[in-house]
Amino acid sequence: MSCPVSDDDLLSYVDGVLDPGRVGEVEAWLAANPRDAERVRQWREQVEGLHRLFDPVLDETLPDRLRVAAVKAGRPGGWLAPLLRMAAMVLLVLAGGAGGWWLRGGATAPAPGALVAAEALSAHVVFAAEIRHPVEVAAVERAHLVAWLSKRLGAELKVPDLSSAGFSLVGGRLLPASSGPAAQFMYENADGRRVTLYLRRNAEGSETAFRFAAQGRVEAFYWLDGPLGYALAGDVDRERLMEMAKAVYHQLES
Repeated sequence: MSCPVSDDDLLSYVDGVLDPGRVGEVEAWLAANPRDAERVRQWREQVEGLHRLFDPVLDETLPDRLRVAAVKAGRPGGWLAPLLRMAAMVLLVLAGGAGGWWLRGGATAPAPGALVAAEALSAHVVFAAEIRHPVEVAAVERAHLVAWLSKRLGAELKVPDLSSAGFSLVGGRLLPASSGPAAQFMYENADGRRVTLYLRRNAEGSETAFRFAAQGRVEAFYWLDGPLGYALAGDVDRERLMEMAKAVYHQLES
């Protein structure tokens, strides 16, 4: 092969927009580089998961109040409807999965634990696939990261050590949640597979045992414990993910 395949090539390949002349080279590269092949598989799974979650919004009927607003603004409904539907998709992502449906008034408010799981899974799907900017603050600034996120969440946070499971800390970021700020810590193993620990305030102060949730191939174990709710998410073997969740719980308790 004349030159290595870049991340931009891989992303274009997944999106189906790669120059046809490069497809054969990329596929040969993937056959010879299992780590990149696994990354491509994960990206495709994540894209499919997002489509399953949010494509139904595209088929929803535009609310009457928005149709009226379009007429008053003198804009043709055919031009405005796709933009409004796209805006609805963005709002659903920002609201955090199940929380978005509740905010739109379509159902009874889900349990706090279910919101934690939905938000954690959505955040994992979005950021675990990120190549250049998977985190806001890298692990080399761990002390700053913990202090910053602790201040924003109003609770003393800890960063669990998952090295025994083969995962090292990449860093973390601040996220929006349906109830205020949330935090995400990201870990990665030698194969490039990632898991994320999601934390947000638990306003009710309730407690739950480990519970399971999934979005496509991405799975999560979540629980509520005093002032915070937690969810460990990743595309890894379920038993292994459960063991890591237990390790996180015990480290946080200690």
